[in-house]
Amino acid sequence: PSPNRPHCLARDRLCRWIPVALSPHAAHSPTEADGMVPEAVLNRILEVIGTSWADSTKELYGTGLLIFHVHCDLNNIPELERCPISHPVLLTFLSSCAGAYLGSAISNYATGIHAWHLLHGHPWTVEPNELKLILQGETRLAPHSSKRPKCPPMTIADIKGIQAFLDLDYPCDAAIYACMVTVFYSVARLGEFTVTAIAKFDPTKHITRQNVSFLQDQHDLPVIKFALPSTKCTPDGEDVQCAPQRGCFSDPEAVLRNHFHVNPAPPDAHLFAWKHPKGGLRPLSKTQFTSRI
Repeated sequence: PSPNRPHCLARDRLCRWIPVALSPHAAHSPTEADGMVPEAVLNRILEVIGTSWADSTKELYGTGLLIFHVHCDLNNIPELERCPISHPVLLTFLSSCAGAYLGSAISNYATGIHAWHLLHGHPWTVEPNELKLILQGETRLAPHSSKRPKCPPMTIADIKGIQAFLDLDYPCDAAIYACMVTVFYSVARLGEFTVTAIAKFDPTKHITRQNVSFLQDQHDLPVIKFALPSTKCTPDGEDVQCAPQRGCFSDPEAVLRNHFHVNPAPPDAHLFAWKHPKGGLRPLSKTQFTSRI
């Protein structure tokens, strides 16, 4: 255990795990007297910068940071050699992961260490081309058991087949079908229209009923606009649209209005909130969606 790395959630490690050079326990920690940033101000800066990454990304980077420090502890690598990190230390760490993790996971671990340096004001001197070559090698050595075959794209026929097994008068099925059709015709990500967990619903980050508009375009054609409050790539949010498919079994407008009828909810409720049999509304989680489909 180290006072520089307190026990905390994975998403908080980037900010709370302080490199020795910036630690209040270090010999030359920043103080107001020497003109450096006071600790209280530094903490606020780290908090603000940290919000530029989605929670899921911060959790992933925090996991990589933990694995990196475990590697350093097992190999007796001094704290001062961990940040700023040297080429040999980083390359040794990444090489030790080869064959045990997916190449994409190892790449994210390297990015997490880079982000940790950035947050705490340390230089990143690793040569990009050298790092790229190492990561390419890691990808080739990834175990076959860790790779999944690519799934074929969803089609209208798939939607029709799934619809046959759903009861659109049942609250959960109505929400799931409306979500599936919306994501399909909007060419969006499922995670942008669902929540990771019921307790994590946040109307400032997740789409709600009031974020949907039924509009007309410049040619007076109907359009459904979804104002996503925040996404992984655009923290400030973005709009996605789809067009009604009048007369089609998968018409987005029709299935949305059916969902709204079966699952009435206030404007600030999750867009695909559904009535649970035991009472109350539940935001539609990605787990609920995938387990039913």
